[in-house]
Amino acid sequence: MMSTVTQTPCVGRPRAFDTEDALAKALEVFWRKGFEGTSLTDLTQAMGINKPSLYAAFGNKEQLFIKAIELYEQRPCAFFYPSLEQETAYQVVEAMLLGAASSLVDESHPQGCLIVQGALTCSEAGQAIKQTLINRRRDGEIALCERLQRAKDEGDLPAHADPLLLARYIGTMLQGMAVQATNGICPKELRSVAELVLTHFRDAFSKN
Repeated sequence: MMSTVTQTPCVGRPRAFDTEDALAKALEVFWRKGFEGTSLTDLTQAMGINKPSLYAAFGNKEQLFIKAIELYEQRPCAFFYPSLEQETAYQVVEAMLLGAASSLVDESHPQGCLIVQGALTCSEAGQAIKQTLINRRRDGEIALCERLQRAKDEGDLPAHADPLLLARYIGTMLQGMAVQATNGICPKELRSVAELVLTHFRDAFSKN
């Protein structure tokens, strides 16, 4: 008589790593090396996991990069979107520029801005990632334009102000500051750049 073997249902083993910590480590690698400059080996070594675990927890490299971008935008030191909550247009721009001057050269993390520099140049295979970052920057421009338009409607900016042009001007300054940060500019010099832009903004759009 044949004996029967009872099959115990297979229960998936819990992941033996902290996904939040692993994602933070992946973010730092992408921030330092960019999307295309980062290999899967770079990621698995930094995250302390193997490739099957990476795929199971985060998907492919592109999906991991998107998750890293989302984490990047949620950091406590993120300055762009919180700046939009300031009371006046000048204070919005001041918070953005001085926030950039501080954050972009903070030695506790890689220099520069991941969203600006993470995929400036990509092969055909990385075009989707490049477009994702373009869209993120465009979203920021739209959000700033809408905030400046509200300032104009409320009389906080003069009638001749062009909110879209202003948003693009500030965005261009922020992106240039990010490049300077990766070039090794010192914090004092980067803050001086921010203060010069603020002086021009105040002189051109002061209500007095």
